[in-house]
Amino acid sequence: MPANAHSRRDFVKCAALLPFCAATLAGSLTAAAREPVKRAGAAALKVSLNAFSFDKLLNDYNLNRGQGISLMALLEFCAKNNFDAIDPTGYFFPGYPQVPTDDYINTFKRTAFEYGLGISGTGVRNNFTTADKAERAAGVTLVKDWVVVAAKLGAPVIRVFCDTQSRGQGWQDVAKGFTREQVQSWMVDALGECVEQGRKYGVIIGVQNHGDFLQTGEQLLSLVNAVNSDWCGAIVDTGKFISKDPYQDIALVAPYAVNWQIKQSPAGADSNVPTDLVKLLRIIRAAGYRGYLPIETLAPQNKVYDPFAVVPPFLELVRQAIAQTA
Repeated sequence: MPANAHSRRDFVKCAALLPFCAATLAGSLTAAAREPVKRAGAAALKVSLNAFSFDKLLNDYNLNRGQGISLMALLEFCAKNNFDAIDPTGYFFPGYPQVPTDDYINTFKRTAFEYGLGISGTGVRNNFTTADKAERAAGVTLVKDWVVVAAKLGAPVIRVFCDTQSRGQGWQDVAKGFTREQVQSWMVDALGECVEQGRKYGVIIGVQNHGDFLQTGEQLLSLVNAVNSDWCGAIVDTGKFISKDPYQDIALVAPYAVNWQIKQSPAGADSNVPTDLVKLLRIIRAAGYRGYLPIETLAPQNKVYDPFAVVPPFLELVRQAIAQTA
């Protein structure tokens, strides 16, 4: 058997999985309101760094808790490691949640250009599952303000969440007495306002699964379909599907992806199970995705974590998987 026969066979399997997943989705959702993202040409992939990989050091710098690292310095790190782009998450800009000054935005944008780096997206923290209407409204305002920042940066996508799981609360905690359908209707209304702002400024609203309200690919697509706009798509977090087979969830949503979060493990930062990057890349290629693949490394609990030591090896593994599946 030729050496690449298994690769071809596995690729065909991944490609075959996509219509199967689509059929499964169609049978389980009341309406598939959106078509997959229209692509042209073969898959074209570029690697970006999600700034959250340097979460603690960026916060240390901004809060004067030690040496840390600034977003400007992180640009230099990306250039030295030959990333194609950076995802400068909003809450690492000085003064967040207030928007940065135009001078800071323009300096960051110019520096990224001088280093040969694209800006693959940005993101904010928000909660659209809470029963508190004022908090949801504040989240909409936040997203709208940062859509303008994204447009000034030249970032094509802004990443939004659904829930407060990262703060120890789930949607059931903040929406007691309400059904999942009612909570999703709040989210659709909030995202609809954000989408109109995104359309105005040319920025796509990307909804990220984060192991909270959105735990499966079906749930993510249910929400995206309900919003039903070309200016709203899926940001696929490969480490935050809570299911028996995260790769099946990934394959389901890949045709709708407007951006990604490539994680070291499909089961979270504390898992010893590494992401099968070759399998993942075959799924991404089978979906015809063209664009950035931001990688994000995370600090395990109660363990020493040095992003300067962790990010470059993971970047190399992702590059190898891209090359192997080309």
